[in-house]
Parts: sequence; C-alpha cells; structure tokens
Amino acid sequence: MALRSLDNNLPTTPERPKKLAKVTTILPISTNDENKLPVPVSADHAIDYVLSEDLEAITDPEIKIQSLMEGLESKDWTKVCESLNDTRRFSLYHSTLLLPTLDKVMVIIVKAMKNPRSALIKTSIMTASDIFKSYGHGLLESSTSEAFDQLLLQLLLKASQDKRFVCEEAEKSLLVMVECMPSLALVSKLRAFVSHTNPRVRAKAAVSFAHCVSKMGLNAMKEFGLVSLILIAAELLNDRLPEAREAARRTVTSVYEAFTGDEDLKNLDLSAAESWQNFCASNLSPIQAQSLTKITSS
Repeated sequence: MALRSLDNNLPTTPERPKKLAKVTTILPISTNDENKLPVPVSADHAIDYVLSEDLEAITDPEIKIQSLMEGLESKDWTKVCESLNDTRRFSLYHSTLLLPTLDKVMVIIVKAMKNPRSALIKTSIMTASDIFKSYGHGLLESSTSEAFDQLLLQLLLKASQDKRFVCEEAEKSLLVMVECMPSLALVSKLRAFVSHTNPRVRAKAAVSFAHCVSKMGLNAMKEFGLVSLILIAAELLNDRLPEAREAARRTVTSVYEAFTGDEDLKNLDLSAAESWQNFCASNLSPIQAQSLTKITSS
C-alpha cells in the first residue's frame, strides 16, 4: 500500500497563547532629594526690569554703539532685552550717539512690543519711556514721525490689554509721553486715535488727549481749534466706556477754563459763562451743547 503524502496531513491547530497575569507596577513615592538639580526657572523671571534712575552711563559708548543694532536685531530675545536696556542708557546719557539711528531703533521697539513674550514687551515699553524723556520734542520730525505713529498705536494697544503688568507699564509710558512732548503736536497725533474702532484703544487715547489739552493754553487751543476740541469731547461723552466719558469731561473742563479766562471776553456785555453757552450752542447740536454746559455749571 502506498504511503500517504505528508502534504495531505490535516493541519494541526496551533495552541492558543496563554494569558499572562497582569502585573501592576507600584511606583515609588517621590521624596525631596537634596542631591537632585533644581528645576530651572523660566527665563522670563530672569529679566531685570531696571528703573530709569538706576541705569548707569556706558563706560565706552563710542565702541558700544557700533554693536547696538546687532544686539537689537538678535534672534535671542534675552539678548534683545539686554540691548534694549543699553538703548535706554544711550538715550539717557549718550543721546547724541543714538540719534542717527533713532528711527530704526523705534521700529525695533515696535517689533518687540508685538512679541508674545511679556518680558520683552515690558522692556520695550520702558525703552519707549526713556526715549520720550530724551527726544520728546524731536520725535515728530519727518525722520521719526512715521515710526512714532506706530509706537503710539502699540502703546495704546498694550495699555488696553488684560495683562496687568504690561497694561500698567504702557499707561505710565503714555503719561511720560504727554509730559515730555509738545502738547499741540501730540494732540494732533492723538486726534486720529480718539475715534479708533477699538473702544479700549479709543478710551486710552481719550485719556492722553485730555492730559494734553489740560497742558495747553488758550492760544494753543485756538491754534488746534476750539470748535474741534469741543466736538471731539462731545462725541466722547457718548462713548461706551466710562474711561472715555470721564476723559471727555476733563477735556471740556480744560477748554472751559481757558475760554472763560480769555481777556477779550471781559470787554463784552455777556458774562464768561454766558459767552461759553453761546459758543457751545453755535457750534454743537442742542443736546451736545446742553451736555457740555451741564458739565461746566456743576
């Protein structure tokens, strides 16, 4: 009898793999080990925010100025912070050396304010404040005017932020700006921002606008336009945000005090208050005129 071919053998059923018992690994309870290296602190906390009065002059400014732009344009944000602090020192103690590159420096400051790192934003805002202190009267010249417009917008945006320490620093910088720059020229710049579509930016601009107007005399107000001032204030009195409305009331009060102090009004038969009422009535709508006279009569 012929032998069966081995190929015809029935396939053998493979054995099922045996299930392995699950083993639960018990992790050791972590304990403080004094031999372990500490967790590194975020670099944001390592940045020093130096007050202007604590900054010192640069020992070799003529040499240092040659590498300043390279540091400001660095890809390392901590290096940029260091260079911004050097920029502050130049603006405070060696302003003539920084002046030729001031427009480029301001562009870099604006760029730093747009950076997501809070440390870099705050340092750039502090730099802007020191630049206002040193170059306030020259920032609106043609060479730096466009850069200033962008800088002003960023400060208003940062002052509108919810991040408190950035917001507070921007508000301080705006105050320094108002104190150090010519009021008439600055009011003309702020005029565009008091009608900004962003209500928070509009409110911050209104605050700076009111501060500027409070520093202006009657002649400067007339040069800007008394009618323009009360029209802007009347619009802001209806703003959504209380901060803008309060700034508008301060603007109205400043214009009223300057207007009623005009020597030319003393030669008229009307009182100063009556002249003010006539002025408002002839240049505003009845509702607007009533709102302004109500503020000055209270």
